Amino acid sequence: MNDIQAHLRALPMSAQKVRLVIDLVRGKNANDALEMLRFVNKAAALPVRKLLASAVANAEENYGVSRDDLVVAKIFANEAATRKWRRFGARGRFKPVLRRSSHITVVLHERGT
Repeated sequence: MNDIQAHLRALPMSAQKVRLVIDLVRGKNANDALEMLRFVNKAAALPVRKLLASAVANAEENYGVSRDDLVVAKIFANEAATRKWRRFGARGRFKPVLRRSSHITVVLHERGT
């Protein structure tokens, strides 16, 4: 059985904040994970939920796997490009502002494999 995966590239949120959400769903049943993400009070929960729903749809459409048999085998967030801005500070200096972004990958497996 192939790995069923979905990717989200350049999410404008730091990987550290996204990891707080994805650690909750790792290893869980896909349906349970989707339901759990509906009630997580974090900004990263919505894009992670949409990505997981996309991976489940890929499994059903491309591989003919039932959504009840799917498990979140791997899910991880990596750092993406960082936009560097500056804000001007006192005494002619400037303060750097880092706008971080992240890449998220979900890998689903069929239960029993």
